[in-house]
Amino acid sequence: MASTTTHPVLGTRALNRATLARQLLLSRAEMSAEGAVTHLLGLQAQNVKPPYFQLHARLAGFKPAELAGLMESREVVRMVTMRSTIHTHTADDALTLRPLVQPARDREINYFRKGLVGVDLDRLAERARGFVESAPRTMGEIREELLREWPDADPQSLSVAARCRLPLVQVTPRGVWGRSGQVRLTTAENWLGRPAGEAQPVDDVVLRYLAAFGPASVKDMQIWAGLTRLREAFERLRPGLVVFRDESGVELFDLPDAPRPDPDTPAPPRFLPEFDNLLLSHADRTRVVASEIKGRTWTGNQAHCTLLVDGFVAGLWKLEGTVLTVELFGRVSKEQKEEIVAEGERVVLEMGAGEGAGEGAGSAAGASVRFGVTRRE
Repeated sequence: MASTTTHPVLGTRALNRATLARQLLLSRAEMSAEGAVTHLLGLQAQNVKPPYFQLHARLAGFKPAELAGLMESREVVRMVTMRSTIHTHTADDALTLRPLVQPARDREINYFRKGLVGVDLDRLAERARGFVESAPRTMGEIREELLREWPDADPQSLSVAARCRLPLVQVTPRGVWGRSGQVRLTTAENWLGRPAGEAQPVDDVVLRYLAAFGPASVKDMQIWAGLTRLREAFERLRPGLVVFRDESGVELFDLPDAPRPDPDTPAPPRFLPEFDNLLLSHADRTRVVASEIKGRTWTGNQAHCTLLVDGFVAGLWKLEGTVLTVELFGRVSKEQKEEIVAEGERVVLEMGAGEGAGEGAGSAAGASVRFGVTRRE
């Protein structure tokens, strides 16, 4: 293996611009919503609205109805995959990425073994599958069904085991813009009307990850996927990749033809929703989040909506109706503030009217961008 000292160094701004380019955040892409969900390997989706805001920040002409239509036609689904969190995936990825991360879901069950004494996990999966495929069920209903057979088991542990053993998707109207619905679950195979495929080859997923998040280290991808022992795949692919190192000497892999813009390339302000994968998919997040503001984008286990200025997290924001409030972490130039206001007005007009958002429901006169009190440590 070649010494990392021979590899070119990518500074923080170079990594920032490269990552923003892969994430479609340097300029809005002329790409379909389905194409973007595929390219980005899914959108983190603990809450209903974030996937829509993620695409709005990235795609030219995006309207929430486009992603909502994909949800209703079952071309995209919401399910637990990477890092044991809910993601919006295309149907094809739902059926092949979930098998890839299944070993991690199996290990997750081990943390709940004390509550599963005497529970046959194969039998549990069989019973839960039959129950949710007969009709979409809430997690409470699944838990009650399993307690019929294992009344002495811990209810939460039964729920976790069912979620981990089965590829459960949240059925619509849950996840559809402008609609509401209780979380009801069935299997991906049942909802999509076709069997799960074999797991995507890990080498292929490494290449897809680099296309969307690179340049990146082995540990970066392991953080994104919630998997371990990916070094072997990177080593197999090494001859076809380019290799850099960051300023700390960490080895970074990349696709030869992937964009790596000049570090001085302008980066427009972008309003990102909570749990955007841009902020969650690297072990070292200083390429987007400066070390001095680490921790300020979270309260407890709740992520805040973040504002990018010059490509880096520069504040938080909140949208209430047609009023968008920004809390900056530091000073910005007059020109940057004008750009933030213009982008904020776009968010309000296109995404702030709830059910009618994206369909011309807003007006310039009704949009309001306010700057709140700067947050302190």
